[in-house]
Amino acid sequence: MIKDILLVAAGGAAGSVARYLLSRALHDTPLGSFPVGTMTANILGCLAIGLVCGLSAGANPPVGHSLKLLLTVGFCGGFTTFSTFMNESLTLCKAGDALLAAVYVGASVALGLAAVAGGLLISKLYQQ
Repeated sequence: MIKDILLVAAGGAAGSVARYLLSRALHDTPLGSFPVGTMTANILGCLAIGLVCGLSAGANPPVGHSLKLLLTVGFCGGFTTFSTFMNESLTLCKAGDALLAAVYVGASVALGLAAVAGGLLISKLYQQ
């Protein structure tokens, strides 16, 4: 248990630093205010989690439990939680739960936007 926590912590720290550096590197782009750093992190995180999950499946996977934990929950979780969200959505689709996947995606996006708006509203009330 402690080993798993340390793996997640180390991966999360590395993922957070990687996201910061990526965002800094892509900050001054010709796209103006478009969040290219965040989008790039999300897409790369999705690619990484798909690769790691694929390499950890099967009878004799090249990626074992500890490395999977370090890279998925840890690194990808620190880099972007979007990758986990997409992986869970795809898992629901592959299990034949397309309707549940659609509800999960739609509700997550709608409620996420509402939560951000709510947080901004609460902060404005706090500042008055």
